[in-house]
Amino acid sequence: MINIGIVDDHAIVRSGLRQFLSEHVDLRVVGEASNGREAIDLVRTHEIDVLVMDLSMPGQSGLDALAMLRAKAPDMGILILSGYPEEHYAISLIRQGASGYLNKECEPKEIVEAIRTISLGRRYLTPAVADLLAQQLNRKDDAPPHEQLSEREFQVFLKLAKGETAGEIAKALSLSVKTVSTYRTRLMEKMGLSSNSDLTYYALKNKLID
Repeated sequence: MINIGIVDDHAIVRSGLRQFLSEHVDLRVVGEASNGREAIDLVRTHEIDVLVMDLSMPGQSGLDALAMLRAKAPDMGILILSGYPEEHYAISLIRQGASGYLNKECEPKEIVEAIRTISLGRRYLTPAVADLLAQQLNRKDDAPPHEQLSEREFQVFLKLAKGETAGEIAKALSLSVKTVSTYRTRLMEKMGLSSNSDLTYYALKNKLID
């Protein structure tokens, strides 16, 4: 039996996933959460083999929670099920410890296939993501600026692009305001940008935020 946790801020999505997964005899949903912070509590209190998690959620997002979930449950599989297309987040998240990435427009049976693959301790790569990984290997120097950021820099970048203040970011990521400012300076240099409005424009243009 594969124990599954579902993390999504929409109750209708959680309910639909739970109903669909319950139709498979080898899958059992043991808990749900509506944001990254609740996901961490869920993992702390339940034995979970595969966590199916959305990216964009209020409060603590899936992206913010990923490193902490990895630290708390290094052997747990994490399948990102997101509304964002693969090319925007998949490579970065797999580098950061996600076991697989699916767009919410995928066929439902693909979610089941991904969960079963990940439960065996393997990564689940769709043909689209495998192709993106191959392209990355072929053009390391040619990667877009945001793919050259570290995990923390990428988190800070997205929050700044959404208009969050240094104080809000510091609180959400458990950092000092000074550290957030250091990350901001570093990521601005790497990306060749000079203001927060530049970051917002870049993120919107590259479809990293809505």
